[in-house]
Amino acid sequence: MLDTSRPRRRNLISLTPLIDVVFILLVFFMLASSFLEWRAVQLEAPAEAGGAGSMEGAMLVEIRPDGLRMAGEMMTEGDLRNRIGTRLRDEADTRVLVMPAPGVSMQDTVQVLEGLADVVAHNLSVIRQAQP
Repeated sequence: MLDTSRPRRRNLISLTPLIDVVFILLVFFMLASSFLEWRAVQLEAPAEAGGAGSMEGAMLVEIRPDGLRMAGEMMTEGDLRNRIGTRLRDEADTRVLVMPAPGVSMQDTVQVLEGLADVVAHNLSVIRQAQP
């Protein structure tokens, strides 16, 4: 027999556990996400690079495992940026060719390209060594 004289008590659902779970998920995704600034370096495609005549006056930067080399001279990244920045102030349309040697990591190549982009080198091309 059911007692109908007493009103039914409603079960209350607490929102505290739900808020706790949402907060924990928010903290997890904030800590797991990456806050790196993604930048793009503009490069010319080989088909757009032009003929051999456009290579006159170009600056060749070699990225080697032992460091950077330009015009047969070993230099630091800061010296390279200064020299290319000075040349680009005089001749803004100078082509800069970047040639990573075999065994050079992609990160080192991108770091040099970003440094050249910082000195406003707009005419950048990445080339590879000719196969013997």
